[in-house]
Amino acid sequence: MSDPIIQARNVHKTFHTGAIEVHALRGVDLTIQPGEMVAIMGPSGCGKTTLLNCLSGLDYFDEGEVLIEGASLAKMSDRKRTTWRAERMGFVFQTYNLLPVITAQENVELPLLVSSVSQSDARRRAADALASVGLADRAHHRPAELSGGQRQRVTIARALVNDPALVWADEPTGNLDAVTSDEILALMQRLNKEQGRTFVIVTHDEQVGALCNRIVRMRDGKIVGESKQTEATAGLAPVE
Repeated sequence: MSDPIIQARNVHKTFHTGAIEVHALRGVDLTIQPGEMVAIMGPSGCGKTTLLNCLSGLDYFDEGEVLIEGASLAKMSDRKRTTWRAERMGFVFQTYNLLPVITAQENVELPLLVSSVSQSDARRRAADALASVGLADRAHHRPAELSGGQRQRVTIARALVNDPALVWADEPTGNLDAVTSDEILALMQRLNKEQGRTFVIVTHDEQVGALCNRIVRMRDGKIVGESKQTEATAGLAPVE
């Protein structure tokens, strides 16, 4: 077995609001191997998104250790963590986070330009990323001219354009109808299988969990159970 891409050990996170303390994470241990597609599931407020934010370096944790590809997040400077995210991670959010005044291709180019990739190379790689999610013909449309499913495909293309080792997704189908959700899930499953992308998906949707290799269940800031699935048992989406 290869070295884990994610190792979390005894991770704690507490939020302070005036005199109130909220213990969002209570000693979380989690290991994820390269190429896995893992769903983190549980009721609202159980700590799913907080865990994603702490594991990805978007937020700080109070205690414990997080290793991503063997590198300790706690030992990185803020600049190093930002660079690491830009170069080695991709993010897919429920709200798309696309800039409305520029085209789909320009939105996908942004992570590359921030990483000092030349404009010509960024343009080529963005076009390839959009083609990989079936949107080559919509590259020059602005977000308002795209459907919800198309916008989420642009978000996925943007997450993949830097060829990241790891893709984080927070409720990626939360704003989509059932048919469009199925299309997005099938796309992520295909990218996982064909490209070996590691996906960590926060969701409350059992259908999303059914498509993953493993389900990690949380409650009250703790991991309370895990289940692994094979292709024989998982509810595989149609690959388009």
